Amino acid sequence: MNTRELLPVLALVAVAALLVAGCTTPDGNGAGKNASVRILYSQGVGPMPNLLATNQIDGYIAWQPFVSIATESGIAQLVEMSGDLPPAGRWEQHPCCVLSAREDLLASNPEFVNAISAITMIGSAYVAEHPDEAADVLADWMVGRSNFTYGSVSVGSVDVMKDAIPTVLYVNEPTDEWIGGVRDFIGAQKELGLLTGRLANASDSELESILFDFGPYESAKQQVASRSFVTPGRMSRPVTLGYLKSDMHSAALLVGIKKHQEMKETYGIALVPRNAAQATPDVCDLVVNDQVVAEVRLIAASAGPELMQMAATNNAHMTFAGVPPALGAIDKGTPIKMLHPLNNEGSGLVATAGSPVSDWASFVSWAESRSGEGRPLTIAAPQKGSIQDVMVRYALKDAGFTITE
Repeated sequence: MNTRELLPVLALVAVAALLVAGCTTPDGNGAGKNASVRILYSQGVGPMPNLLATNQIDGYIAWQPFVSIATESGIAQLVEMSGDLPPAGRWEQHPCCVLSAREDLLASNPEFVNAISAITMIGSAYVAEHPDEAADVLADWMVGRSNFTYGSVSVGSVDVMKDAIPTVLYVNEPTDEWIGGVRDFIGAQKELGLLTGRLANASDSELESILFDFGPYESAKQQVASRSFVTPGRMSRPVTLGYLKSDMHSAALLVGIKKHQEMKETYGIALVPRNAAQATPDVCDLVVNDQVVAEVRLIAASAGPELMQMAATNNAHMTFAGVPPALGAIDKGTPIKMLHPLNNEGSGLVATAGSPVSDWASFVSWAESRSGEGRPLTIAAPQKGSIQDVMVRYALKDAGFTITE
């Protein structure tokens, strides 16, 4: 073959090589072959800022206020809020936390459950209408209005809360869209191999009856609108409410307790702390129409799966936790029902300050580059099966990454 004949062949070879490269090199939307990311489970979100500030991890996914703690303190930059994680449009206004109750409590004391639902709804409205005041209340509950401090990282708690509240959608209505979002999580958890029990092969109609009881929502909604509340019968034993410590997704409950006097005067219903001087009350009285009807004990956990274990062992009668942990518990046979949403969205993925990241596409490029160098990114997540874990694992899988633990 002479030189004139060889040139077109070489040109075709070059084009083919470029096409092959285009199939294996990421364009910001997908990872190349054998790229991996490590997920580190930190048993809650508390340790994450310190791990990031000391370069032990490259980023983390967490609920608020830990996204704002990272960005406001300057130790990290935002990759994406949870509603913007891929696949595109999949998680917009996604369900986050949900109020759940054990089925035996629903059967034996429905009016008590209705009352807690009503307090939650009133608290949600208060947060939405008074965000700055709610920020102050939450900062007081979590750290006594002092700074969030993790080693050398310190940032004002009230400022953090003010930054975080607008990123959380405090909603309580179980709309068709919300139910569809729950189904999206079921699909994602199935794909990730996290649902293998009673939800794995349930039909749509079976899922409705297994998962939900919207009766308390409908009753509470009517009572709140009329400001006329049914007084539950006196409970003979304490009732426990489980919530996530250092988490603002339970803001409706926490703000409702801190604003108990206002709620009692305005609505005639409140959770009144036994010790009002406590920054973080742990025992309250449920007061309805000036009658004390129950002792309510508050128990805090580090992550949703821990709360679900408490529900399974009857140590938490009602829980304020993420949808995926609740789904995982129901799948394994824990006798609980989802009553209504607490909030949508409100989580986010952050990466260490100075990293070449400004959105998901640049995160994917950075993660593949690091993997190609033989030092894959380490991203911290709360307990396995938490809502944040499910979302980041699903996004990484969608981008083509292999996930290690």
